[in-house]
Amino acid sequence: MPVSSGQIKTLLDQKRHAFSSFSRAKFELLHAYNHAWIEFAALALDRQLAQLPVTEPAGARPLETASSGQAADKGIVPFFFAESGPVGDRWTNREQSAQWVQTVLEDITTFAVDGSQISPGKDISIPIALLQIGWFENPHSATRSYKKDVRVDLMTPSDLGPNPAQPVERRVNIRRFQMEVARLVEYINDCPEPERTLVFFDGALVVTFAEAFDQESQTAYVQSMLSLLEASDRRRVPLVGYVDTSYAHDLTTMLHHACGLEATEGIHDAQLLAYLKTGANRTMGWGDRTAVFQCDRGGILDQYGPYGDQIAFCYLKTTRDGYPARLEMPRWMWESGQMTQYLNWVRGEVIIGGGYPYSIETADQTAVLQGQDKHLFLRVLQDWAEREEINLRLSRKMVSKQRRR
Repeated sequence: MPVSSGQIKTLLDQKRHAFSSFSRAKFELLHAYNHAWIEFAALALDRQLAQLPVTEPAGARPLETASSGQAADKGIVPFFFAESGPVGDRWTNREQSAQWVQTVLEDITTFAVDGSQISPGKDISIPIALLQIGWFENPHSATRSYKKDVRVDLMTPSDLGPNPAQPVERRVNIRRFQMEVARLVEYINDCPEPERTLVFFDGALVVTFAEAFDQESQTAYVQSMLSLLEASDRRRVPLVGYVDTSYAHDLTTMLHHACGLEATEGIHDAQLLAYLKTGANRTMGWGDRTAVFQCDRGGILDQYGPYGDQIAFCYLKTTRDGYPARLEMPRWMWESGQMTQYLNWVRGEVIIGGGYPYSIETADQTAVLQGQDKHLFLRVLQDWAEREEINLRLSRKMVSKQRRR
């Protein structure tokens, strides 16, 4: 029977108090964290650091303050007039922003990789997976054209055999991750102009998600990420881990330690910043950013060895209405003194992509495997198995789909 809308409304009315209490408690806690952020941001850097624990992870440790200079307000560095370069006023039309992008990104090469997969399922009698990564290189040049390409790999029964600690889907995800990172490392090692290159990683450089997995899986993710960090560090190629929707709690953990607030996982960094009121009672505007922090999360970072304290991050407002995005970067980028330039490259990519880095978006479109690709893969697999006299069986459902197509 279909669900009754009347019953749902009745239940919601009956439980309204629970929702109201939750919202009120969360609002009060969010207000306390907002107030703590403003007070903490007003302190000098040495005083900020002095309020954080020395022997345990603090969540985040400031690398700069945004309480004075650059027209900063309450811990937020505004884009216009502070980091926008030779811009006399806020943009009033798309042409002005396009001109700024052209100036900032001219002859700057951006590169991104993404991946897709066809995982083994119950429809095929043989464990097999198809993986594809795609990449996009954009030189932003009048004399050089962009490049798009893909790389494909297969995982066989020997790769996907029984392993209680590592489910099959996880092994496929790990291989895809390794392929994506390996291509980024390859590109970093080969790029001719490191100082005029920006490499995007689609996700966080701190692989906290792997903490839920077995040690072998954790090691696989960490070792791949360390190879990427090492390559960027060695060749001084700027690298940005871009997280469009972040639920990290590094800043709120820092405020918990520094200001004695109640610890909470109900408020994440991006949420805290989205409701923060700066001068003239305004929230973060497009292009505004936080100060730069060192990620001091502990956990999986303890396995990063010499790179455990070498991940910096900030939050950057990339849309008018949404939460700010999280950018993670090797610490050397901050220490280079070129952070404003690197962030403007990211801002330029976001403008081109309409709120999301164009290079990452295009790499995703290049890499994606769609339904027609799966059917092509199965047809080729069937023909090959028949020729090689390998016993391959497809489910009746899959055979029916193949016939209809």
